Amino acid sequence: MILDQFKLNGKVAIVTGAARGIGQSYAIALAEAGADIALVDVIPMDETAAQVTALGRRVCVLTADLSKGDEIAPGLIAEVVKQLGGVDILVNNAGIIRREPFVDHSAKNWNDVLGINLSTPFFLSQAAAKQMIAQGRGGKIINIASMLSFQGGILVPGYAASKGGIKSLTMLMANELAQHKICTNAIAPGYIATENTRPIRENPVRNQAILDRIPAGRWGQPEDLMSAVVFLASPASDYMNGHVLVVDGGWLSR
Repeated sequence: MILDQFKLNGKVAIVTGAARGIGQSYAIALAEAGADIALVDVIPMDETAAQVTALGRRVCVLTADLSKGDEIAPGLIAEVVKQLGGVDILVNNAGIIRREPFVDHSAKNWNDVLGINLSTPFFLSQAAAKQMIAQGRGGKIINIASMLSFQGGILVPGYAASKGGIKSLTMLMANELAQHKICTNAIAPGYIATENTRPIRENPVRNQAILDRIPAGRWGQPEDLMSAVVFLASPASDYMNGHVLVVDGGWLSR
């Protein structure tokens, strides 16, 4: 049955930035599909952990400063293996955004955003891929791109650069890891109602301009991304590699 291809029973998934918003929805979706979940964030994850546990899945909670990706990645993956027995799925969801005009964009903002949004996914993916190769059963790595992987945007030079980099890194990883039966793809969310987008939604003029361009006529919700992450994490997407799956209500088609 085709629906069996979407089941994740017996799999272990890591989701970064899992305390709230999109990351929380990814974690719950993967748990609903059958996976045990490792939650990673720098803020409390009690709510997400409780929802995963309520689904009858095992959960481990790892508090980590993801700005130090190169330092923490190997140990983080090792701890997941210790607690849950392996790693089959990695969702590099954690990310930050700093809004500042290009000519004023500070070195700190640039380095902070590139560090968490691009460098940390690289180091976590590297450590997770080594574990997946050692396990010998393949795996799925899902990066989080953006509409700004395709567009320039305004006032977010570090974010735009990081998400363009994620798109290219996803394709490179697909090229190198496919021989190990590891599929690497990305999700590019559109305008989703989260804490990161609150300043835009609270600006009446900017908010309306965005709504006017989205064919769906509304902001996306974190729940709108749940099916995408399950698909890319499951055997149903085994012949997809290096792809960026856009979930944007039609924004890029406008």
